[in-house]
This record gives sequence, C-alpha cells and structure tokens, in this order.
Amino acid sequence: MQKINSEAPVCDLGFNEKHEAIQPEALKIASKSRRRSSAASTCSFSSDEDDISPREKRQCNSRGYTDFCVKNVTNHHAFGRREIEIAEQEMPGIMTLRRRAADDKPLKNANIVGCTHINAQTAVLIETLIKLGASVRWAACNIYSTQNAVAAALAEVNVPIFAWRGETEEEFWWCLDNCVNADGWQPNMILDDGGDATHLMWKKYPELFKGIKGIVEESITGVHRLYHMSKTGKLSVPAINVNDSVTKMKFDNFYSIRESILDSLKRATDVLFGGKQVVVCGYGDVGKGCAKGLRAQGCIVYVTEIDPICALQASMDGFRVVKLNEVIRNVDIVVTATGNKHVVTREHMDRLKHGCIVCNMGHSNSEIDINSLHTPELTWERVRSQVDHIFWPDGKMMVLLAEGRLVNLSCSTIPSFVVSVTASAQALALIELYNAVPGRYKSDVYLLPKKMDEYVSSLHLPTFDAHLTELTDEQAKYLGLNKAGPFKPNYYRY
Repeated sequence: MQKINSEAPVCDLGFNEKHEAIQPEALKIASKSRRRSSAASTCSFSSDEDDISPREKRQCNSRGYTDFCVKNVTNHHAFGRREIEIAEQEMPGIMTLRRRAADDKPLKNANIVGCTHINAQTAVLIETLIKLGASVRWAACNIYSTQNAVAAALAEVNVPIFAWRGETEEEFWWCLDNCVNADGWQPNMILDDGGDATHLMWKKYPELFKGIKGIVEESITGVHRLYHMSKTGKLSVPAINVNDSVTKMKFDNFYSIRESILDSLKRATDVLFGGKQVVVCGYGDVGKGCAKGLRAQGCIVYVTEIDPICALQASMDGFRVVKLNEVIRNVDIVVTATGNKHVVTREHMDRLKHGCIVCNMGHSNSEIDINSLHTPELTWERVRSQVDHIFWPDGKMMVLLAEGRLVNLSCSTIPSFVVSVTASAQALALIELYNAVPGRYKSDVYLLPKKMDEYVSSLHLPTFDAHLTELTDEQAKYLGLNKAGPFKPNYYRY
C-alpha cells in the first residue's frame, strides 16, 4: 500500500469564518413545503401502507421534480427535514467545513455517485457536498438501514436519491443503476460504502468508469475490494481508503460502536444486559467497542480472534479469548465483528441455547450463514421490524436481528457526532482527489493524509472547549516537527 506524503499540499479551502454558506437552489426548497397543483395532477403519491414497490409508481415532489424513487415523499419529507436539522446540531465538524468552504466551491463540476447508508447524518454530508458545488446521485448501500423520512426530505429538495427501507436485492441494484447511468449526467467521482457502486460501474459501465477521477471508500469490505483490484491491475483510478484513517478507526469504529451496539440490542429485543454471557467475534476497533460497551453493562464477555496481536490485546483488557465452539452452547448473545465470511455457521446455530440473540456489527452480511437457515425444517416468524424468531423442530428458538446485516443501522440509530468525524474525512478526501493535479495520484489505494486526520479532529475540539498546547520553536526543533503538524508519522497507530 502506498502512503501519501504528509507534507504534500492539500486543496486550499479558502477558510473564512465570517462567510455563511451560499444556499443552492435545491436546498432552498426545504422551507417551501406546499404542493403545486400541477404536480398533483400528473403524479401519484405513495403510502407506507401500499404493498406496491416505489419503483412501480410515478413520483414527484412539491415542485414537480421526478428524478428520484423513495417510499413516500409527500407525507414524510417534513419529518425527515427535522431529523436532518437535529443531526446538524450534533455534527459540528462537517457543518464548520460547509461554512468555511461554501464560497470557494471546491467541488464545482464534480459529479458524485454515492452509495452509503441513507440516514439523517448522511443527509448532512450529501447537502454539504452540494453546497460545496457538487452534483450528486445517491443510493443506499444497505437494504434495511434507509430512513424513509430522510430519503423523502432529500427528494423534496431535488436530490436524485433512489432508496427505501426494505428493498429487495433486485431493487437494490436497480436503484444503484439509476444513480450510475443517468441521461445527460456522467459521474466523475465515487463515494462508496462497501464497494458496490465501484463494482457496478467497473463491471457494467466500463466506459463511464474511465471517466472517474477518484474513489473514496469507507468500509473494510470496500477497501478489501479496492486492494484486490489494485493487486490484479484492474483499478484504473486513484482511491482513498477512509476506513483505515485514524479518525474513522478510532472514533467511528470504536466510540460509535460502543454505544450503538447497546442501543440496537435494547431497541430490538428489550434485553437486560446484566449477567448475560456474550461472545464477540473479532477484536478489531469494532469488536473492541462492542466488547467494552457490553461489559460496562454487566455482561460476561468472551472474544474470538484469529490475530495473535488482537488476541493479546483482548486478554490484557481482561477478556477471555476462546474458540466459538467452546462457548456456543452457553452464550446468550452472539455478535460478529470480523468483516469475514461464515464466522457463525449452521453448525454453530444448531448448538445455540434457546432464545440466544444473534447479530452482526460488521459491514458485510456474510458473517452469519443466513442461507443455511432457509431450510424446510426451520420455521421463521417475524415478531417485529428487523427481528425474526427461528424455530428448530425440537422447539428451540433463535433470535436473529436484521437478517444478519449491520444491526446498529438496521435496528437503531448511531451517534451523529461521531458520524460528523467520518463525514468530514470523506468530504476532504473527495476534495483532495477531485482537485489533485494530474499525475499526483497513481491508480492505487492511498491512506488519508495525516494532516487531514488532524484537521478533522481539530474541527470537533471546540465542542468540548478543548485547548491545544502549542509547541515552542525550541520544542518543535527538538522533535523535528512543523509547529502546525503533522505531529505523528504515518506509521503511528494511536
């Protein structure tokens, strides 16, 4: 993996605190919620109670705009707008970046295809990119995590968004295809979460892929795909790996997970954590957040690991490191957080105790072997949204959450503040790749420059009234550092 020179210049954002962001026309519409009669005469407005897929209906917003497909733009957009406004209050970093860079429009003429989770926090990022000059088209990376009201709010302000909660696999690819292949619009940037937009464009639209200037990827699954493409010579554009940036790993992957694992389990099952035996598969940053959050609630936590370094960390943090087979009969909750395939197999699930809760906190939906549960002898019962009871012939029951997909974004919400950190890094990575001089980046995968990581962190410090100590000239010379940073070498792991 190639590394970026930390001293290399980053796009000048022209920061000026006194300037407020210029509102693009699309975002001014949020305050105008009245429906035009001409639109009503030509469009049908869907209802959440309808069994008809949104793609089967002609939809339009209050201004007659139709280039979107969501669940219910008419009834939900006002509620979704309030959700976005609430998220903005808890996302100081990305909002500060929006104010500082809005006048300069560093993403002017950027056409960004986005494939991420669709929630209030992502909406703040999307609208920030628009205010920075970008044109966007957006789809969901997860069929269960979309907040329909937020998608409706974006559609109401003329954002081309194709997403609704509960898409089928075929509808998922249809939505993404509509973002990538649009009349009169050609993408030149990709913001991906899982690699699906990159994969679709590279495989189905190779000519469009040739026009891409850069890819920004934030998930471990998507990063693995990019490194594989690079290794096999199939990656023809530069990409920035945001997932392994310090701000993503240490804040989103740990602090966010530490809270959202509890929120999702509690909302979905009403479980009491105290005294429960839990096994967390994987002790990376996500696994660390899960294990420490659950232990703080009184759980007895076991950890499984393949990596001796992570296993040693878990042991010295006070967790017992075991093989899954050793504890599978006794645990009350199973949480996967590896990014791997078939970590929990049918053989494991056959041996679970009655009432065991099984869920996934990794990006990929392949960690739990869900397909092996679709057999005639097992009975599925949907008891509430994203919660299935699966019964064995002997009467044993397993509680499966979100059908093995990302449980925190399917069954609950995530802390907006932490998403602000990741969103800021994503926006800066897009700006960097889009404005890079030709030849600066080769067709390879790069880490986010350390200077950007430090800048993203500095955007969030005022929230805590934190005051950084400044190096004296003598101290900076002694350490061999620039007084303005970066303060750590690229190999430093925090």
